[in-house]
Amino acid sequence: MKPVIELKDVWKTYTMGENKIHALRGVSLTIQKGEFVAIQGPSGSGKSTAMNMVGCLDVPSKGEIYLDGVNIAKLSESSLAQIRGRKIGFIFQKFNLISTLSAWENVMLPLTFQGMNESERRKRAKERLEAAGLGDRMNHKPNELSGGQQQRVAIARALVTDPEVILADEPTGNLDSKTGATVMQYLQELHQKGKTIIMVTHDDKLAHYADRIAFLKDGIIIKATKADKTKTQVIA
Repeated sequence: MKPVIELKDVWKTYTMGENKIHALRGVSLTIQKGEFVAIQGPSGSGKSTAMNMVGCLDVPSKGEIYLDGVNIAKLSESSLAQIRGRKIGFIFQKFNLISTLSAWENVMLPLTFQGMNESERRKRAKERLEAAGLGDRMNHKPNELSGGQQQRVAIARALVTDPEVILADEPTGNLDSKTGATVMQYLQELHQKGKTIIMVTHDDKLAHYADRIAFLKDGIIIKATKADKTKTQVIA
């Protein structure tokens, strides 16, 4: 395996008045191609900031971040946006679906930004929705879908560009335990098919679906350990 993402001594500092808040303090993390890694920690530990770094949503105050060998720390926002669109698929806790668009239209949206023609966009989105078990819900809007169905639409949207990395931010946070378990099983299937998955979570049992867990506290990775699959259990 080769590294797909590397964080090297990454700091993120925010200035609030006369105070400086260090959200990340010298974080180093290597994620190999095809790995399933959980970034775990309590509220305020720096998980969201780490997610923003890994997902090319922000750049560090200092340090280096490599995505497929390219240092993204110095790139412009437009260059970061292009990399995000090609290489990273995002799954959010709150789904982030556009309420006025159908499931089909929500899934097609990332392909629109890539300039793909409409017939190919519709074909790719249809395939992803059918793979997610939503072939009969493609024309439904988000408010006509259950929470689990909305999350599956969000996963289909994340996958439609065939990204190298799937970044999941508390992917079961708004779901009941049964539906959450189904979503986690789906992520495991994607991992088994070769996708690199990075999941941000506060939930100890959820983290053990991964291969490896990096524990964050006060902006520092305090330890990294192999996951214990016997502890996997989604709790609502």
